[in-house]
Amino acid sequence: MPLFRKKNETAVDYSRLPEHIAIIMDGNGRWARSRGLPRTAGHAAGAETFRTIATYCREIGIRYLTVYAFSTENWKRPAEEVSAIMGLLKKYLMEAIRDMEKEKVRFVFFGDLSPLPAELRELAEKTQERSAVYTRCQVNICLNYGGRDEILRAAKAFAARCAAGEKAPETLTEADFSGYLWSAGVPDPDLVIRPSGEERISNFLLWQSAYAEYYFTDVCWPDFGKEELRKALAAYQGRSRRFGGV
Repeated sequence: MPLFRKKNETAVDYSRLPEHIAIIMDGNGRWARSRGLPRTAGHAAGAETFRTIATYCREIGIRYLTVYAFSTENWKRPAEEVSAIMGLLKKYLMEAIRDMEKEKVRFVFFGDLSPLPAELRELAEKTQERSAVYTRCQVNICLNYGGRDEILRAAKAFAARCAAGEKAPETLTEADFSGYLWSAGVPDPDLVIRPSGEERISNFLLWQSAYAEYYFTDVCWPDFGKEELRKALAAYQGRSRRFGGV
């Protein structure tokens, strides 16, 4: 945790940090296009930003970080771009496995990994299994993830248990239903951040973010560094969370 604030650095109360931050890592393509670069260059720059932000969250004491890495709709993108994203994910996971003992970060994947290339899927499963012993900081990577798909899968899972006589529909509570989601056991996000100027949630954590605070910025994800995160945290700390109350 920082012990002092540098000149011109946004003031943050590190004793009142959100427990869980979720980020829609948006704007890689626009960042690249504004520089006359291919979209793949934007994804490479965005991957480095993810590394920076994930490390910083661990350092300041954020318990959970969830990032939107690849949605169920992203398969519609050009094959070259999809391949580049998968390659970057593979590179990051290989480095994560290499540095796991030093970083002590737990990695969990939200989403259906079955359509992924076999090598990437195996790396994801290996990373998740080997990092399960760490409890200081958990990074949830939403990969082939969609909020509607997640809710539909959860509903089907509960319905199957009802059909088997193990559950009764009238007994279902919100807490019970949360246990059928990819995020089972993870507290709901306190703060959802979306860079790039877009102001929509894009099928991200639809159930979990019901009472999250949102922070939007025109800064594209590759330029979203530590200071931009501090701005988001300062904005979050200036709000009053009432959860439907007064």
